[in-house]
Amino acid sequence: MKRTIVSLAVAFMALTVSAQEWAPVGDNIKTSWAESLDPSAPLPEYPRPQMIRGEWLNLNGLWDYAITEAESSAFEPQGKILVPFAVESALSGVGKRLAKDDALWYERQFTVPKKWKGKDVLLHFGAVDWLAEVYVNGVLVGEHRGGYDPFSFNITPYLKKSGKQTLRVKVQDASDNSFQPRGKQCIISTGIWYTPVSGIWQTVWMEPVAASHIDSYYAVSDIDEGRINVEINATGTQEGDVIKVQLLEGGQGYSAETPSSTVLAETVAAEGKAVLNVSDVKLWSPDTPYLYGMKVILERNGKVIDAIDGYTAMRKISVKKDTTPNAYHRMALNNELLFHYGPLDQGWWPDGLYTAPTDEALEFDVIKTKEFGYNMIRKHIKVEPARWYYHCDKHGIMVWQDMPCIGDHSTPQFPARDPEVVKAVHNKWSMDSILGGTDCEIPQEWKDNYYKEWGAIMNALKGFQCIVVWVPFNEAWGQFDTEDVVKFTREADPTRLINESSGGNFSLCGDIIDVHHYPCPAMNFFERKFVNVLGEYGGIGLPIEGHTWNIDNKWGYGKVKEDKEQLMKQYEDFAQMLKVFVTTGCAAAVYTQTTDVEGEVNGLMTYDRKVVKVDIPAFAEINRSVIETMSK
Repeated sequence: MKRTIVSLAVAFMALTVSAQEWAPVGDNIKTSWAESLDPSAPLPEYPRPQMIRGEWLNLNGLWDYAITEAESSAFEPQGKILVPFAVESALSGVGKRLAKDDALWYERQFTVPKKWKGKDVLLHFGAVDWLAEVYVNGVLVGEHRGGYDPFSFNITPYLKKSGKQTLRVKVQDASDNSFQPRGKQCIISTGIWYTPVSGIWQTVWMEPVAASHIDSYYAVSDIDEGRINVEINATGTQEGDVIKVQLLEGGQGYSAETPSSTVLAETVAAEGKAVLNVSDVKLWSPDTPYLYGMKVILERNGKVIDAIDGYTAMRKISVKKDTTPNAYHRMALNNELLFHYGPLDQGWWPDGLYTAPTDEALEFDVIKTKEFGYNMIRKHIKVEPARWYYHCDKHGIMVWQDMPCIGDHSTPQFPARDPEVVKAVHNKWSMDSILGGTDCEIPQEWKDNYYKEWGAIMNALKGFQCIVVWVPFNEAWGQFDTEDVVKFTREADPTRLINESSGGNFSLCGDIIDVHHYPCPAMNFFERKFVNVLGEYGGIGLPIEGHTWNIDNKWGYGKVKEDKEQLMKQYEDFAQMLKVFVTTGCAAAVYTQTTDVEGEVNGLMTYDRKVVKVDIPAFAEINRSVIETMSK
């Protein structure tokens, strides 16, 4: 929409960057997007595609930074850092690691546009890893704990009447030497464990709102009844205020930035709830990813106080028995059985680590996954920016969303961790049985934080219709109280399936039993009352000279291949094996993995995304044949 583009122009006029102030650091490989990155305008796209307002200010760009002792209450700038790239990354321009007892400081100035006068100003952070204290003009506005969920503050009371305003952020991050969810981040990066990510790693931005404004909405479709149930949260509403909800014409390839103006249905919310009746329902699926536009309007005495543009889709995920004599439990999309098949997607970048260098790069992986003939992605123990899920919604990719883990089984190898951390995450992993596995004996503080962060992640993501499965635990890493966690997940979102523990330590309390087997596919455990899936297999390694991470150990699962032909032959052999398991009850499979990552060379693409290791048309045909096996 034009008004958004104008707002971006205002944002970047406020930040002039000299090329001499910033350059990527390190000698590792980089993506082509990083090579052309403009430090004056990193990631300029509107960061919240499901809830768009026209006026906003992007605060990405060069900030002052410093690393001090954690106890410090002040700092002197030590240089420039490019936000929103983690301090350890090449694109930050810093490339330094943060210790448990360190604090990472950020500071920049901004000016509130004059036309925002009389409005409240909200300051938004897409994600900061891990503990963030936010100061405006020297006053503590608030703090946030959690590396994966967005948060915001109303900074209006802390702003000066005019002139330059100062924003400062203090961050602490212990990575894997603490109780915080951290996924694949590890102080000692080796094997399947990668470089830590600290600090601001998603877009920082501001927007003006009225004192009475819409905070959020959540749309849940009911395809059987032909309706959409909507919950709306708003701040500062008064008696007599009216909240209207509109469903707009959309389509495949829907653009959140340019929503339709054709109203298909409209209703008025009562006590924050609304029901839209939909005629001629158009369903979302990987083959036909139809998205509807949605608009929420707050009116007072006939005047619009606030309005946001968003979108939703009509789709249903459920469990259904097939018609074979064995009546296997399968997953159904829109009441039709569908085999879920896709890659394990780590979401890492050689130059930006957690952060893709551009939105085009972020979308690239999704587009390639579709071209490979897959219909799903398992987002592996990482959470992406909102725009990634928008791209999945738009292109038609189902998503299994993992919770980033709080532990692993490698603690004896890592003496850098404190003894209490090593002890807390030490447990037994039983891959192929409901017997033998044990929970981690973690303190209540760890559990409380897990629930807080997992709940915040689900709340932030549940509006994206591409997500069909929640995965609370992976391979028993930091696993605890599984039945309670599944219950918590179910209560937070009863509309999706739950894969209780991908890869073992099963408690038989979710919807899915998920086994892992490398390198060839195998189903060494099967439980008839559940959906049975192969949550990881493959990992065929193929290093490509000139496109690998700058370390000596380059590995895949099993002996690495010498060329593309060997990889394709092995993949097709595995696919033939997988088809047998599909006919005997396997309902989904996840191949490791989308790209190489640091020392791993088992990607379908190189880490820099410059080389695709497979013949795409032939590869896609193999994958489509696997998906179709279940229906046949």
